[in-house]
Amino acid sequence: QVTLRAGAELDAHQVNQYTLTLRAACPGEEEVEEQLFVQVTAGHVLRCDAPFTSTGGDVVRVSADVAPRTPLYVVLPQPLGGLTVSEVATLLLLPVSLQFRLRNQDTPLMLTHRGLVLAPAGGFNPSKDTQTFRLEIEVMDRHGHNCSGAVTVEVLPSQRPSVTFREPQWAVTVPEDTSPLEVVTQVHASGDNVRYAILAPAVPVLFTIDEVTGEIRSTRRLEVAHTHLLVRAYNTLHPADHATAMINITVQGVDRQAPSCVPAISVSQVPETVSPGTTLVTLRCTDPTGAKDCLHYGLEGPPASLSRFRMEGPRLQVNTTLDYDSEAMAAVGFQFTATIMVTAGGQSPRSTRVPVLVTVTPVNEFTPACPNGADFTVLETAAFGSTVGRVAGSDRDYPPDSLEYSLEGGTGPTQPFSIDTRTGDIRVVGPLDSQRYKRYRLTVRLMDTRNDLDPAKRWSRLCDVVVRLQAVPNQAPVCTPEVQELWITARLGSRQPVTRLACQGSPDSAALAYAIAGGNEDGRFWLEGNTLFYLLNDLAEPRTFVVLVEVWGDPGAPRRSTVVALVVHVTPQTTPVPPSTTTRHTTLQKELLVITRTEAAWLPPAWFVTVLTVSSALLLAALGCVARSLLLMAAFCSSCSNKAPGKLLLDKSSWDVVEQRNGEEEQGRPHASSPHPLLSAQGQFDGRAQDPCTGRDYLFNSVTGARRWI
Repeated sequence: QVTLRAGAELDAHQVNQYTLTLRAACPGEEEVEEQLFVQVTAGHVLRCDAPFTSTGGDVVRVSADVAPRTPLYVVLPQPLGGLTVSEVATLLLLPVSLQFRLRNQDTPLMLTHRGLVLAPAGGFNPSKDTQTFRLEIEVMDRHGHNCSGAVTVEVLPSQRPSVTFREPQWAVTVPEDTSPLEVVTQVHASGDNVRYAILAPAVPVLFTIDEVTGEIRSTRRLEVAHTHLLVRAYNTLHPADHATAMINITVQGVDRQAPSCVPAISVSQVPETVSPGTTLVTLRCTDPTGAKDCLHYGLEGPPASLSRFRMEGPRLQVNTTLDYDSEAMAAVGFQFTATIMVTAGGQSPRSTRVPVLVTVTPVNEFTPACPNGADFTVLETAAFGSTVGRVAGSDRDYPPDSLEYSLEGGTGPTQPFSIDTRTGDIRVVGPLDSQRYKRYRLTVRLMDTRNDLDPAKRWSRLCDVVVRLQAVPNQAPVCTPEVQELWITARLGSRQPVTRLACQGSPDSAALAYAIAGGNEDGRFWLEGNTLFYLLNDLAEPRTFVVLVEVWGDPGAPRRSTVVALVVHVTPQTTPVPPSTTTRHTTLQKELLVITRTEAAWLPPAWFVTVLTVSSALLLAALGCVARSLLLMAAFCSSCSNKAPGKLLLDKSSWDVVEQRNGEEEQGRPHASSPHPLLSAQGQFDGRAQDPCTGRDYLFNSVTGARRWI
C-alpha cells in the first residue's frame, strides 16, 4: 500500500507527475522491479498550516496560572497562515465555513467550532512539574476536503507566588464590650489577587470578613464566648490557588471602671529656654480596684511631640530643647499636642487618656547684628528723596530680622539723610555739601521687635555707616536761551548794549568766561563779561548779523563750552523800525540735552490760597458796583444837559400819545404862574423834545424839568 507522507504538499503547477520504482522479492525467488507513475492534477485542496500538519505537530507553551478558558492556539488553513493577531481576530468574526473535530477526547483542553484551543474551565492544576497535553485535530471544508494535524500544549509551572498564610493558626482576645462593626483582627496572606472568605462556620453569626482587606469585624455587641473561624485566602483569577487558616477568638469580660486622673486636661506654657528634664505636669491617678502599682503611663501623639517630651512615671517632662527660633517650631504653630495614656493592668486592661497642650513662648536671646561693609556711594548732585542704600541688619530671634532702624543724631545740615524705620533704606533729605564733606559717617541703631513675650525686653546695636560723595565731572555751562533774535536801532555814541547772556555753570566750577567765536564782521560788536555791545554806527540801511558767543567754565583741558547764537537786526536811526526795546527770542531745534536743576519754590498753604481767592472775588464785586454807579451818574448828567427843548412841538395831536413806564406816570410839580392854555389842558408839560441818546420823544416842563416819555 502506497500512502502520501504526512506533511507532504502536492502542487500540480510545479510537479505534475512522480515516478516511483518498486522492488519486491519473495523468499527463494528473484527480485522484481516495477515502476508506478503518480500523476498530480490541479484541483481544490484544503491545506493546513505547516507546523500544525508536521509529523510532530505544533507546540504551544503556556504558564499554569493562565485564566480558565483562555485561548491558547488557533487552527488555520494554509492560505490563512502568517496572519497577525488583529487579522485572526477579524477572521473569527466571519461566518464559519470549516469544521473542526477533536480526534482524541482524553484531554481537559477544549476546541471550539472556530478552531480555538481553550484552557480548561477550571484552569490548570498548579503543579510544580511540566504538564503535556496533545490534541489531534481534523479540519474539513464544505466540499469534503480535509486536512489534519496535531498541537502539543506544554503547561509550565507557574512563576507567580502561591497564596499562603504566614501562620496557619493564631488566637485573638477581644473585650466583651466590643461595638458592632468594630475591627476585631485582620488576616493577611501573600500572593496575587488575594481574596478572603469565611469557610466555617458556614453561616457566620458573630463575625464578617472584608474579602479585599481581610479585616474581621463583629456583627453585634459581643458577649463572653469562644469561637473558631476557618478563613480561606484564594487567587481570584485562579481559585485553585488557595490557603486556609484557623483563628481562635475569645471574648472576655472587662472591668469597665477606668483609672481617674487629676488633672484631666493639662495646659501649660513654657519659655523656649526651659531645660531638658523639667517637669511640666505630674498626674495623680487612682485605680478604682485599689491597685496602686499596676498603673502604666505612656505618651501618644505626633512625632514632633513624642521627640520633645517624655514620661517619667506620672510626670510629663521636657526631653529636648524647645527652640522657638526655628522653622520646625513655626510649622506646628509653637504648640505641641499629645495624649498621656494611663493604663491599669490586669486580665482586662483599662485606660484613661489625658490630653496635653504645651505652648512655647519666645525669649529675646540674641542681639541684632550689623551688616558687613555698610559703605555706600551717592552722587553729590543727588536729588531730594534719592535712595542711598539699605542697611540690612539681622537678628536670629523669631520672627527673623524683625528690626526697627533709627538714625542717631537725627537729620540736619551735617547729616542730610533719613532712614526708613522698617526697611532700613537711607535717603537724601537735604543738600549735599561736597565742598565741606567728602563723606558722611552715620550711626544707625538697630532695635529688635516682637522677639519676647515681654514687649519691653528689647536689644539694640549701633552700626557705623559711611556715605561717600561721588564728584560729578564738570559739565558745559547752560545758557537760556541758546539762540536769541534781537532788534536794535543804531544810535549815536561810542557803544550801545545789545543783550546780556544768562548762563549757569557747575556749582564747583570757576567763573564763566565769554568770547566772540564768530560773526563779528569789521569788529562791530564787543563783549564785556556776559554783555554784548554794538560799536559802529555807519550803516546806511538795515542789516542782520549772526554773532556766535562761546561760554566755558573750567579753564583746564579738555574745555567744556557752550555756543550761543545771537541774531541781531540793526536798523539805522533814520529808518522807522519797531521800538528798540522789543526783543524777540527764537529757540532753534538742537540736540536733546537733559539738564537737572534744583530751584527753591514757595508753596503757600491751602488757607492762604482760599483767603486770597475770596478777597479777589470781593474786590472784583466792589469794582463792578463802583463802575455801575459811575455809569448811572453819567447817564443822569447827560439827560440833565438836554433839558432845553431840542424840538418843540406844541400841536395838540402829539399830546395824546403818552407812555407809562413801569405803570407809573412821571409828573412834575404844578407852576402857579403858568397861564399857558396847553399847560392847563394837558397837565404841567409845556414842550416836546427828542432824546439825542435813544432817539425817543418825550414831553417836558420847562420850569420844573419834569419829563414824560412818548
